[in-house]
Amino acid sequence: MARLDRDFFLRDTVTAAQELLGTYLVRVDGDETMVCRITETEAYVGAVDKACHAYGGRRTPRTETLYAAPGTAYVYLIYGMYNCLNFVTGPEGVASAVLVRGCVPVYNLDAVSRRRFGRETAELNAYQRKNWMNGPGKLCKGLSIDRSLNAAPLGGNALYLAHDLPEYGLERRRPDLPFHTGKRVGIDYAEEAVDFLWRFWLDT
Repeated sequence: MARLDRDFFLRDTVTAAQELLGTYLVRVDGDETMVCRITETEAYVGAVDKACHAYGGRRTPRTETLYAAPGTAYVYLIYGMYNCLNFVTGPEGVASAVLVRGCVPVYNLDAVSRRRFGRETAELNAYQRKNWMNGPGKLCKGLSIDRSLNAAPLGGNALYLAHDLPEYGLERRRPDLPFHTGKRVGIDYAEEAVDFLWRFWLDT
């Protein structure tokens, strides 16, 4: 197994967002291990990005995690009800992160399905199967990710990332796998940053 280490995140945020595509997000919740393949990400760079919570060096109790060591999990709540998972990038003390917008379950699907829909995989209808985890709130619900994991350090066993997981029969994606690039979602307030092409996704 090749876990992503601090060096993976200690670099340009946009590059990290692109290269997270196809990696595996592992969540260990109690005695259940769930794995998803990341299919959609967005980059947020505090120094220049009015869509970033820490734009212009803003520091609040909510944003303090953005200044943590690279690879740290940044989990925040939107609309008072949906959790969003990010990973801090760049040098410690410089606020940037990658939002994990979407993923596809690839191991222990029933555990994910119970958390997301309250039923087993075989009971899902076509709409539910299509929309399992194609949004940051959906994937956090399916993996039981909440604010208790905010500021979780890289290398912990409850939540980590890997290039491949041979113990689960999951191989590393091809480095030349094509992906799409576009504008980020839900940031109409962010003035010129609305047009930054910092959203990346794979065909699933």
